[in-house]
Amino acid sequence: MEREAEIGRVILLVLDGVGVGALPDAAEYGDEGSNSIANTARAVGGLQLPNLQALGLGNLTEILGVPPQRDTLGAYGRMAERSAGKDTMIGHWELAGIYSEAPLPTYPAGFPPDLVAEFERRIGRGVLGNRPASGTEIIKELGEEHLRTGKPILYTSADSVFQLAAHEEVVPIEELYRMCEIARHMLTGDHAVGRVIARPFTGRPGAFVRDNARRRDWPLPPPPGTLLDRLAEVGLPVIAVGKIEEIFAGRSITASQHAASNREAVEATIEFLRSASQGLIFTNLVEFDTLYGHRNDPVGYAAALMEFDASLPYLYAAMAETDVLFITSDHGCDPVTPSTDHSREYVPLLAVGPQVRRGVDLGTRGTFADVGATIADLLGAPAVPTGISFCEEIF
Repeated sequence: MEREAEIGRVILLVLDGVGVGALPDAAEYGDEGSNSIANTARAVGGLQLPNLQALGLGNLTEILGVPPQRDTLGAYGRMAERSAGKDTMIGHWELAGIYSEAPLPTYPAGFPPDLVAEFERRIGRGVLGNRPASGTEIIKELGEEHLRTGKPILYTSADSVFQLAAHEEVVPIEELYRMCEIARHMLTGDHAVGRVIARPFTGRPGAFVRDNARRRDWPLPPPPGTLLDRLAEVGLPVIAVGKIEEIFAGRSITASQHAASNREAVEATIEFLRSASQGLIFTNLVEFDTLYGHRNDPVGYAAALMEFDASLPYLYAAMAETDVLFITSDHGCDPVTPSTDHSREYVPLLAVGPQVRRGVDLGTRGTFADVGATIADLLGAPAVPTGISFCEEIF
């Protein structure tokens, strides 16, 4: 590989929950017919995504309003998830070169009674809820009972998460954190959930407000050998934007900037492009998933896609001659299907930069890990555990 000295910085942008068609095994996950972008486009009468179209997005699946384009600005393809499941963490871990044979545990019927009983014994009080729910809705529903009883509200979601909500005037924030630490120590083995999350809130019945500034996550660390670890081994910085820090448990991350919206995440990425001179900028744009996919809102999903598309020229303007931008996803989250869960889908793979060849069809990759393998190759880091580099195809 002769190009190590010519690429100094890589931007890896993950459009959380943006899939381009059901995987062959999608029916095993209840996701047959899912296609996050194409189904959204049909639901809203078409999408206008000129910048993503120029990158080849319309070559990956039939998208109303986004036709195929032969002479693309860079390379395009799609990737299949090799790991089991369709979880955010495993999707990101696979992008970073890690294959996960078993999915992280999820709890569509709530956590087992014996596990909850032991948790209650250890924290010295009962809990409310214990079922999958929207965080805002379950607080609205059970918040008044929580105020009366002092019992924290336990809930989960389509992701592998154990979430504990409590009013800050009823359960002091440090006590809520202590309870979550107890949960993290308990949730191992078969119950090793991806994240334990403290969800403090304030306000009064009918007007409860989540205190996102004091939210705290206790993530499950990824297996060793991720792309982030490999870059750290050779002294290259890794900058995390959005929820990347939580997904990788803070390991091998040089600097981090949280973002409350896609716009903030893009703005933070551009700021880091102006200040960081080398390494990896790893960004997650979460709104496609959390605000629109899980809430079956194709109109909002479409608007978020178009807002991101409009931001691409600003990203390009901030890039240097030795930069490469990859745009991909971690799973689907089709807002049109009846399910509010993630969807088992192919994800886009778009690559662009001053030195990236135009019009390159990368085909269908067998694993997300090809991205991690390619970035390690580009930046001169040791190889990640799995994945095949496509450096020679795009340069």
